[in-house]
Amino acid sequence: MDENEFLARRFEEHRPQLRAVAYRMLGSLSEAEDAVQETWLKLDRSDISAVQNLAAWLTTVIGRVCLDQLRSRAARREDPLHGQDGQEGPVRLPDPVVGAFGVVDPEQEVLMADSVGIALMVVLDTLAPAERLAFVLHDLFAVPFDEIAPILGRTSASTRQLASRARRRVQDAAPAQDSDLALRREVVEAFLSAARGGDFDALLTLLDPEVVARSDGGALRPSVFRRGAAEVASQAITFARFAQDGRPVLVNGAPGVLSLADGKPLSLMAFTIRGGRITALDILTDPDRLARLGLGALLGD
Repeated sequence: MDENEFLARRFEEHRPQLRAVAYRMLGSLSEAEDAVQETWLKLDRSDISAVQNLAAWLTTVIGRVCLDQLRSRAARREDPLHGQDGQEGPVRLPDPVVGAFGVVDPEQEVLMADSVGIALMVVLDTLAPAERLAFVLHDLFAVPFDEIAPILGRTSASTRQLASRARRRVQDAAPAQDSDLALRREVVEAFLSAARGGDFDALLTLLDPEVVARSDGGALRPSVFRRGAAEVASQAITFARFAQDGRPVLVNGAPGVLSLADGKPLSLMAFTIRGGRITALDILTDPDRLARLGLGALLGD
C-alpha cells in the first residue's frame, strides 16, 4: 500500500464524523459533503508527518472550511432570516436526515446522534458563524476551547464566552425534548390519527398552547410560520385532507411523518415534544428538496 492510499484509508475512517460536524455547522447535506471533500483536498496537499492526532487535525480543518462557508453565506444574505427567534415570516428549514424505524444506517446514525433535531438546527442557523462554530465543536463534539480558539483567531476565554452565549440561545429557543422515543412516537401517531379524523379537540390535547409550526415551501410556494394550538390544529386538519397516506419515519433520529399523495412525497413533518405535548412542528413541503432526499427506499421503490 503506497502512502496516498494509506492516507485515503485513514481519511475514510474519519469521514462519518467529519460529515456530522459539517452537517451541524451548515445544515445542508450537500454543503456538508462539499466541506468534507475540501477537507480531503487540504489533507492531500499537506505535510502531516508531525501530526500526532489526525482526528483533531481534520476537525480543525473542517471547522475552518465550514466557518468560511458560513461567513460567505452571511455576506450574501441581503435581508435577515425571519421566522426565527419567535418571529413570523419566511423560513428556510435545514436539510433533514430521514430514516426508517428499525433500520440502522451507520452513516445516518452518526449524523442523527446526540438528538440534534430539526428545531435545534433551526436555532443554530440563527447564530453568528463564530458562535455556531464554538458551540458545535465544544458542546456537540467536545473539542477543547484551546483548539477552537485558533480557528476563530480569538483567545480561549473569548471562545468560551461565544459558546456560552450560543448555549443560552439554544436552551431558550430549543429546550431538550422528552427522552422516551416510544412515548414520542405515540404522540406523533395520535396527532396523525386526530388530524385524519378531523378531531379538533383531540389535537388540542396533543399540542402545547404555544406550539409553533414552521413550513418551508420552497422558491415557488410561500413559507409559513404559525403559533398557537387552535391555529396549528386547524391547519393540520386542512392539510390531512390532501395527504392520502402518512408513514412514520425517523427525522434526525426523532419520530416524524412522511405524507404522500398519489404515491409521491407531499410533506415531511418533524416534531418537537416536551412534557408529552408537541411544542414545535417543522414541515418540509418543497417538492424539489423532498425529491433530493432520496426517499425511494422508504417508499419501497
